[in-house]
Amino acid sequence: MEEIWNNFRIIVYESTERFVPHKSLRKNSDPEYYNKEIKRLKSKVRRAYNRRKLVVHCTEKLKQLSKQLLAAKKSAQEAFLKSILSKECKCWSDFYKYVKRRKGNKENISAIKDCNRRIITDAIEKANTFNSYYSTVFSSEGNILHIQSENTGDPFTTDIKTIRRRIKTIGENKSVEPDRVSGEILKLGGEAMIPYLARLLDITMNNGTLPGDWKRATVIPIHMGGDRSLVTNYRPVSLNSVVWKQMEHVTASHLRQVWDKNDWLYEGQHGFRPA
Repeated sequence: MEEIWNNFRIIVYESTERFVPHKSLRKNSDPEYYNKEIKRLKSKVRRAYNRRKLVVHCTEKLKQLSKQLLAAKKSAQEAFLKSILSKECKCWSDFYKYVKRRKGNKENISAIKDCNRRIITDAIEKANTFNSYYSTVFSSEGNILHIQSENTGDPFTTDIKTIRRRIKTIGENKSVEPDRVSGEILKLGGEAMIPYLARLLDITMNNGTLPGDWKRATVIPIHMGGDRSLVTNYRPVSLNSVVWKQMEHVTASHLRQVWDKNDWLYEGQHGFRPA
């Protein structure tokens, strides 16, 4: 199973390198409210600053342009905030981008305390502390009961239509952790990807094995409130393989069909079930 998954991943990597155009983009450090007038004044201030030692009157001109630039920034910032707040919760994403930029790129978790109340600032030690805490809260493979089910002899067969439907719903900004397989590449692959994904899931279900990448996740601690130095105040969010998340949906769809066909669920068990 591991070899089949690695071959699929290598094909995706090589296809990406060969056929997807690469372009280095410079990160735009300008705030969201910057307009053409502000950018024009910034260029003028920069030119005046570079010429201030060569021409005497450029120093005075630099001061005037700097005042105009500050006034333009303030005016544009106020107009930007009024525009967002007037839309009544329809553009909160833009507002929070603005707030995040104002706060700066600060480290979210500056320091935490371990069980002995010792302050921890080292990044690796903080990660190990979070990992130790989360491992005690959530169940491990050893705590999961093994249920022996009757084998009907019929191999599991993946529904191609379900995989096709799942690929179409993959978001463009989904995380590529931890296997670096992008959801956008799966969408661009279209029909060519479907047989490979179907074969992967068939082998996984029939052999009862999973690739190592599907068992790993990048865990991001999200602060829920309270003291930021306590690990108990952080909720873990796992960034899993995009491929495996689609496989989970396909498996869940198959299980729902089996439950409905055999009438295994009581009508009162309606939570998270389609109407």
